[in-house]
Amino acid sequence: MTILAIETSCDDTAISIVDTSGDLGHPTFQVLAQIISSQTSIHAPWGGVVPNLAKREHLKNLLPVLDQALTDANLKKSADASLTADQQLAIAKALEREPDLAVSLTNYLSANAKPNIEAIAVTAGPGLEPALWAGITFAEALASAWNLPLIPVNHLEGHVVSPLLKQEATLPALALIVSGGHTELIEISAWGKYQKLGSTRDDSVGEAFDKVARLLNLPYPGGPAISKLALEAETNHYPNSWQLPRPMIDSPDLDFSFSGLKTAVRYALDKKGDLTPEDRATLALEFEQAVVDTLMAKVAKALSAHSARSFILGGGVAANQRLRQTLTTRLQTDFPDVQLLLPEPTLATDNATMIALAAGLKLLAGPPAPPTTIRAQGNLSL
Repeated sequence: MTILAIETSCDDTAISIVDTSGDLGHPTFQVLAQIISSQTSIHAPWGGVVPNLAKREHLKNLLPVLDQALTDANLKKSADASLTADQQLAIAKALEREPDLAVSLTNYLSANAKPNIEAIAVTAGPGLEPALWAGITFAEALASAWNLPLIPVNHLEGHVVSPLLKQEATLPALALIVSGGHTELIEISAWGKYQKLGSTRDDSVGEAFDKVARLLNLPYPGGPAISKLALEAETNHYPNSWQLPRPMIDSPDLDFSFSGLKTAVRYALDKKGDLTPEDRATLALEFEQAVVDTLMAKVAKALSAHSARSFILGGGVAANQRLRQTLTTRLQTDFPDVQLLLPEPTLATDNATMIALAAGLKLLAGPPAPPTTIRAQGNLSL
């Protein structure tokens, strides 16, 4: 089954086309196209993502990204595919607040034959609601014009299943989602059956990276910039004079807190005064190590308390090499019977391939009931 998936939860306009086969126990996925149009340079001057600006850029990018995805998948075929009045009306209704995009999409679909796509999937949340709406309305227009089922997908589930592109997971499993908006430990009894074991009480890991990066006058996004400085300090063996806390590592629960760590960085900077380049690098290393130590303490506690045959890492911060390496070593040493699944770095950050994978699992479980309406749910939980 070939799925076209759309992801616009934040500042990346992404469309992927993925073939799904097998069954829930042994799913197989083949990526036919994966296109991501990044808005990072547009939001960088603001130090973060501006929701309405993100929506505007999504609306500009969706049709070109769709065209590139269909081209890459060898599914684009120019033809006189004049739409019926009902199809044109459905597109206009779905995109009633975006009449220019409705006209452009109608013209595009009229000039290209319907591709061999069997379902449309779209992120329904969580995320920035203006950005989510851009993808949802575009997906509704496509599904209506092509008469295809439309599958709403939870963005967090996409992160959880992203490693399945290359690996099979043995259930039950635990998952750690670490991103710009979330830090959560999840128990997975079956695909589609999730229980939250713990989450952040304040800032997410990604937020902490971005806020500390601003304190260090580093560019947005903060995670890669901090990691680059940390690697410099480690490679050059700079002496470390910083000592930051590891928040809540001794608490009996599986919750996290990172706002205090950010505050500790600010106090340390105020106390230090002027920084040398080596000071900035060693502080970046100490901060990154504090984050990894904190996450690992909770992961170990979760694995000790819950039966799991696999452990999954997902989310944008899953691209962090220190976290990946530490998690790999720790599981090999202390939990050798637990299979570790890591997403490819390109699937750690926001992408539509993971949305297609999550939709594929839903389809393998049985024909989904058509949604009456899809709403953008900024605070949707797993």
